[in-house]
Amino acid sequence: MRSRFLEGLLVVYFAEVGLVLIIAPWTTYWDRNYFVEALPILQPLLTSHAVRGAIAGVGVVSLAAALAEIAATIQRVRLRRAARREYGLLTGAVPRS
Repeated sequence: MRSRFLEGLLVVYFAEVGLVLIIAPWTTYWDRNYFVEALPILQPLLTSHAVRGAIAGVGVVSLAAALAEIAATIQRVRLRRAARREYGLLTGAVPRS
């Protein structure tokens, strides 16, 4: 079982990478990055809309992974709370919140 800190860190990582990959290909920085300037032969490929869209698509997948991780974390918390309530009803113990 992962700690809450690691779960939060994973969500932040996926969300940040996703947002950067969605936004970066469409900025002027992308046209002037190291690879475009160092390898002019790759400039038409790296600045094409298809490649930019593909990279933004990877960003969308990363953002979706962040949302899926948030949903999974919420589901785990709900299941734990339900199990505690059920355990308390069966044993007569008072569940902690």
